[in-house]
Amino acid sequence: MSTTFGTHGPSHPRAGVIARRLGQSVAEKAFARAGLHRSDSAYARSRAADLRTRVAAGERVLLLGITPAFHNSGAALVEVTKDAGLRLLCNEEEERYSGVKLTTEYPELAVQALHERLREHDASPEEIHTCVATWDYANVVGHSLQVSFEEFPGPLVHPPEEFAPRHLLLAARAPRRVASQLGLPGHMPIVMMRHHDSHAYCSYALSPFSSSDETTMITVIDGYGDDCSVSLYVGHGGALKQVRNNGSALDSAGLIYDQIASTQGGWTSLQAAGRYMGAAAWGDCDRLTNPYYKRLRQLAYFGPDGDFRLNRRFARWQAAGQRKPYHHELTDILGAPIPLERLWKPDAVLNVDDIQHAELTRDRVDKAAALQLLFEDMIFHVVGWFILQTGSTRLVMTGGTALNCVANMRLLEHYDEEWYARYLGREDVRLRAWVPPMQGDPGTPPGAAFAFAMRAGVRQARPMRHAFYCGRGPRRDEVREACAVGGEVEVEELGDTSDAEQCEAVADRIASVVANDGVLGLFQGPAETGPRALGHRSILANPCNPHTLELLNARVKYRERIRPLAPIATLEAAQTLFELSPGVSDDDYNGYNYMVFTARARAEAFRRVPAVIHRDGTARVQICRPSDPLTHAFLLAMGRHAGVEVSVNTSLNVGSPIVQTPRQAIAALRKAKAMDGIVIVADGVAFLVRLVGPRRAEASAGAELVRAAVSSPGDGGRGACGR
Repeated sequence: MSTTFGTHGPSHPRAGVIARRLGQSVAEKAFARAGLHRSDSAYARSRAADLRTRVAAGERVLLLGITPAFHNSGAALVEVTKDAGLRLLCNEEEERYSGVKLTTEYPELAVQALHERLREHDASPEEIHTCVATWDYANVVGHSLQVSFEEFPGPLVHPPEEFAPRHLLLAARAPRRVASQLGLPGHMPIVMMRHHDSHAYCSYALSPFSSSDETTMITVIDGYGDDCSVSLYVGHGGALKQVRNNGSALDSAGLIYDQIASTQGGWTSLQAAGRYMGAAAWGDCDRLTNPYYKRLRQLAYFGPDGDFRLNRRFARWQAAGQRKPYHHELTDILGAPIPLERLWKPDAVLNVDDIQHAELTRDRVDKAAALQLLFEDMIFHVVGWFILQTGSTRLVMTGGTALNCVANMRLLEHYDEEWYARYLGREDVRLRAWVPPMQGDPGTPPGAAFAFAMRAGVRQARPMRHAFYCGRGPRRDEVREACAVGGEVEVEELGDTSDAEQCEAVADRIASVVANDGVLGLFQGPAETGPRALGHRSILANPCNPHTLELLNARVKYRERIRPLAPIATLEAAQTLFELSPGVSDDDYNGYNYMVFTARARAEAFRRVPAVIHRDGTARVQICRPSDPLTHAFLLAMGRHAGVEVSVNTSLNVGSPIVQTPRQAIAALRKAKAMDGIVIVADGVAFLVRLVGPRRAEASAGAELVRAAVSSPGDGGRGACGR
């Protein structure tokens, strides 16, 4: 290991091993009695054998994946057939229906929605072959006790906010609750899959690389799983093999980022990382000059074989959680942590416009930049070792840390043709990467089903083309009912989007409003799965006005100044305005469909679309395809009205998760102060829903403010960030 000041590894490793063996053995038996079986159990093996037999005979097999407890609970339906292989039918995220971000409750509403999807696919609950869970809860108990005894005296289970007894009880009750909701007698047995398998198998199967016989690397670098925080796999021709894991839930790049982002940024755990990444772009991102980076790097040890370890001399969260997260050495570097009681939970607020955001200071953003640099060091350390071991040029990244789209971009910039030539002696090759749109835990319910089927021998899957798998499109009666609640809205029918000519007219109407600095929501079809709005639950605004960023953050989303806006663009516009990486070029730049990579802006972009260029000169690009007819037609119309086939695209939510229903969408419209309306497509017909009276005047006033700002000398047309 590196000779950096401090200590690494657990304090009492032998006690941890004993506690794990005893705890896991007891938990395995208890969960089996409740109807939850491990993936190597006799029950699981018999179901896998039966699945192989049925698929070989040409039958359609349905699998239900579920997260019955822990954050991002949800349920997914996956179809397995001989000819088509694996096909994702739906992925229902509980938070979308309940309105509780990152909910840890049993996914009652998600299972209810999945029951409806069964009917839409001419299936019944009796046809569900196997139900699989996204965590091995017996493993969770064993590993949690291991960590607790390794770090004794510490919390009884770790981390206490996640692996609490209450959540384990929810999981134990799931077999009966699922059966009851689906109208089945008794209980539905559930096979528990390893959490990182749930991430890896689905992400690989849906990637452009899964049908190739060339080696593909799959990295699951997570906050924590049920037995580790880093798992590495190789894929060949649709089959996956795990090659190593780091065996620790605490030596975690995701956990380090989350803990520092939370205790320095002021947001609660799991809500902090994305916001702190936005702040990092405002700080000093140079490893030579950042005032915090060199000392903060001591928080991790970088060892052989791509291994890294948490420096226990600096961190205390492994033993004391967020109540006393730092030793004095870390306090000396970063200052005192923000107390737990003062942390703000962004998505659990009621009066969103009363929020007082933390002051934007040089120290704060430089600390964020230092953390981002350390995080990238850890990711590069793992991936670099993996490339040297395999010689592969193909990488699928998944797990929660793959949400860091800046690190994803820089990884591709680092492992380029020059690197492969220098270290592997290979000419004209470079790293190519793909990241799914639901790389975090919302992707594990379908992932558990994919893992079960693929381990049973199913190999074929269709590469992912879109992310619209959550719920269904709204119906006219639902729009009418939503508009009737509270009044103060008017509805205008715009046209039938199923007719090509009318669809183009609707798109032109939307573009004419947006190009003139109006702000419109777009609500159509099933929602996106994963954390990014991609054109079905989006807020659209003018990318050409540098003041759009300030307007949306302050008067629509009520967000911090550090939060950027993302562009949605046609492929041609994206190639013209941004430096799309050749490392994301597979399957016609499929990786840019999901806002998972940033791209550096060309000089032309700073002039033409300043609202979507972040402080560091990058943008989290999303390419929209003709397969999404209305959104694509809108972008073409933006080319006619604004001169660029680009729009601001931010998620349709105000102090809540991304909206799922018309009622939630109209509630967001009421909360926002500068939103002109929402276009809702119900049964193929587009309706423009607008507020009336004083609220409509308030939204119009917001648009007037941003129009007036266009002609102000301001920052020379280079955006509100002052680049």
